[in-house]
Amino acid sequence: MTDLTSFTIAEAREKLRAKEITATELTDAYLAAIDAANAELNAYVAVTADKARAMAKVSDERLGKGEGGALEGIPLGVKDLYATEGVHTQACSHVLDGFEPRYESTVTANLWADGAVMLGKLNMDEFAMGSSNETSYYGPVKNPWRANGSNKDLVPGGSSGGSATAVSAHLCAAATASDTGGSIRQPAAFTGTVGIKPTYGRCSRFGMVAFASSLDQAGPIARDVRDAAILLKSMASVDDKDTTCVDAPVPDYEAAVGQSVKGMKIGIPAEYRMDGMPEEIEALWQQGIAWLKDAGAEIVDIHLPHTKYALPAYYIVAPAEASSNLARYDGVRYGLRVPGKDIADMYEKTRAEGFGDEIKRRVMIGTYVLSAGYYDAYYLRAQKVRTLIKRDFEIAFDAGVDAILTPATPSAAFGIADQDLHADPVKMYLNDIFTVTVNMAGLPGIAVPAGLDHQGLPLGLQLIGKPFDEDTLFRAGYAIEQAAGRFTPEKWW
Repeated sequence: MTDLTSFTIAEAREKLRAKEITATELTDAYLAAIDAANAELNAYVAVTADKARAMAKVSDERLGKGEGGALEGIPLGVKDLYATEGVHTQACSHVLDGFEPRYESTVTANLWADGAVMLGKLNMDEFAMGSSNETSYYGPVKNPWRANGSNKDLVPGGSSGGSATAVSAHLCAAATASDTGGSIRQPAAFTGTVGIKPTYGRCSRFGMVAFASSLDQAGPIARDVRDAAILLKSMASVDDKDTTCVDAPVPDYEAAVGQSVKGMKIGIPAEYRMDGMPEEIEALWQQGIAWLKDAGAEIVDIHLPHTKYALPAYYIVAPAEASSNLARYDGVRYGLRVPGKDIADMYEKTRAEGFGDEIKRRVMIGTYVLSAGYYDAYYLRAQKVRTLIKRDFEIAFDAGVDAILTPATPSAAFGIADQDLHADPVKMYLNDIFTVTVNMAGLPGIAVPAGLDHQGLPLGLQLIGKPFDEDTLFRAGYAIEQAAGRFTPEKWW
């Protein structure tokens, strides 16, 4: 019999409805896969086997009656950023030690309402701050991909590294993730999976541990474009508990998959040709252009002149909001508490022990740029630059461009504990060079696997769309996927 974990969501959905397999069988297959692989890959920080089997049993009962939601019986992994009632929710930080919320995030509640099954909580960079999944309190996640002829462990990207590895290694059918500056799209590109960051406000942020509230957005990582469309349809909703959530109907994204891109206008921004960009990335970009052209799209050159300011502006805005959001972790109400001689001492000791180095670095940067005398010079100026970046995209879209094609990352996955990157945090931050503009402008962006580099490692292309026009990204993304094919790692774990 075919390994049940090899089915996409779309395939498993058909087999469940046809009663060829049961939700319990599917769930058990994934739990067995996690059991066999997780000690090596470190994708899950908590496995909810009993809960998964109970949910699968309920799904089987519904399916037996010919009922069931859009994701009935589909086993998913959940990034440790989402509150799951009564289940480990720590954003992979020591400061939230032992925290099990008494409430459910809106996104996960939507998934369970549609019949999905929860396999467990997935590893991530601490508080979603990182580009390699090495800042997690629970240790780094390993990428299931390895370079040809090498047994060197590679990062899966971050911050949603656990989600990307679990999907790529078939430890869940798909996973929830989140994207503040590229944390869905970069890990997807590094692992040969599909990741979409929807428009800001498309998915509710209620019950998600906050990093930078004006940038954070929930989204899926899946095996192919169709699965990403299916999952986003269930994740997205209007929500009174999140005032930034947009009250607009959620389209049937799956219906857009497979539609022709004939006549679509695809913009190619000159500013994304960075100095020192590897030839392979440029070649991949040209290949993507050729594929879309062959599919009937029109290619036009565009300019996004403020792109060069996006990364520095992002690394002012995001740490500033993080320093404000993370002030709540003080050891008083929940999580870690380190005793001190008085309350101020307890605060200091708890935060010193509870936060990792990257969190401390960003909180200090954020506190500095918000401090008296520096607020206008840094934070306010960065917000003005953000407006200009958004305006660049608006001008391109107003000129008739339907979507913009760029590389997703400046390279393939790099090694765990890469000394060059750890010695210079700015080099690590440069991994977000192609992705942060999308968050700064609040736009949707999708990363689709497009090829392998000379070492046999996956590379992705990114499509950027108009606000709330994810349909176009699924259409164009599917055209790239059809031309490039799908990529799976060779099993070594």
